Amino acid sequence: MFTPGAPINEKDLFAGRREQIENIIDAVSQRGYHAILYGERGVGKTSLSNMLSAFLGRRQTSLISRINCDTSDTFSSLWTKAFKEIESSRRKHPIGLTTQPLAPVTALDDDNITPDDARRALQELSRSTPLVVIFDEFDRVQHAGATVLMADTIKSLSDYSVPATILIIGVADSVEGLIKEHQSVERALIQIYMPRMSDDEIRDIIRNGLARLTMEIDGAACEELVRFSQGVPYIAHLLALHSCRSALAAGSKIISPHNVEQGMHRSLDQWQQSIKASYHEATKGRQTGHLYKEVLLACALAEVDDLRYFTAAAVREPLSLIADRKFEISNFARHLKDLSEAARGRILQRVGETHGTRYRISNPILRPYIVMRSIKDNIVPKATLEKIITP
Repeated sequence: MFTPGAPINEKDLFAGRREQIENIIDAVSQRGYHAILYGERGVGKTSLSNMLSAFLGRRQTSLISRINCDTSDTFSSLWTKAFKEIESSRRKHPIGLTTQPLAPVTALDDDNITPDDARRALQELSRSTPLVVIFDEFDRVQHAGATVLMADTIKSLSDYSVPATILIIGVADSVEGLIKEHQSVERALIQIYMPRMSDDEIRDIIRNGLARLTMEIDGAACEELVRFSQGVPYIAHLLALHSCRSALAAGSKIISPHNVEQGMHRSLDQWQQSIKASYHEATKGRQTGHLYKEVLLACALAEVDDLRYFTAAAVREPLSLIADRKFEISNFARHLKDLSEAARGRILQRVGETHGTRYRISNPILRPYIVMRSIKDNIVPKATLEKIITP
């Protein structure tokens, strides 16, 4: 039961995240508070929001509406979708609500919804039961002014103590944008960071899925899956899925390290095309002895801070192990600069001045891809990687 192509929506397959769940429940339980769940792409934020109904059901009754944001959305279109979803949800699960349309929703001008309109409609809709409105992938909204208006709405809902909670899901920039546009909204907004999963949480994903399939896994094979997943649940599902298929094709219900290796190779073929294209763009070149692949792998293995940034100094040790010779920063500084520029697809993000420069791999899903692709292409022996990555 591994689903790399879709978020988890079954409670018994969802692993970990107790702290984040409790923080969201706290926000929903306290009138006037709202929440923003943020973290890297691929760490399971949408899966958590899918499971919110099950977790909230233990504590209280709430009507939950979840909206997927996209690049074409405006503030008005977001709330138009939200109110339509609320009406659809209450018809399926009335929870004391009338099934007749409520005037505040149907009377709104879909093309010109204001924060006050949203507040008044939510106030009316939440008279019978508390509401939770989830805006997933909020960072995709590009329309000028949408963030400002959403911050105004949160502030208004808090000021009027409306029993409706807004949960915004996005990346770190989503938090900065909301607070920047309306400083006073910070006291009404519970900020919930969702880090990569711990090794134990990744193990839970693997074991929960295998239990459903009545399969088992060798201890060494499990640790390899944990190591290559690098805390990203999407990768754990992808690798586990293909490892299971490898074992079953061999007539076994026990996954071995050999099955994991085969699963890794098959996973690389099914990776998102944008990831494969980014890697190719960054590492292309005909010059003999160029180090772009090795430097990029060292970046994927470098020690990072809480925001996943690393320094050039953090690249030096893994690069020396990969190439089996000592490197100084001056030997690869140009490579880091090139990898953060357009000619190589800006696979690295670069911030700071010369003496305080930090780097970050642009898409977190790239990190495990780079590691596994390097093994497949024989850039580095797996035994060498085990010295750098330990589960």
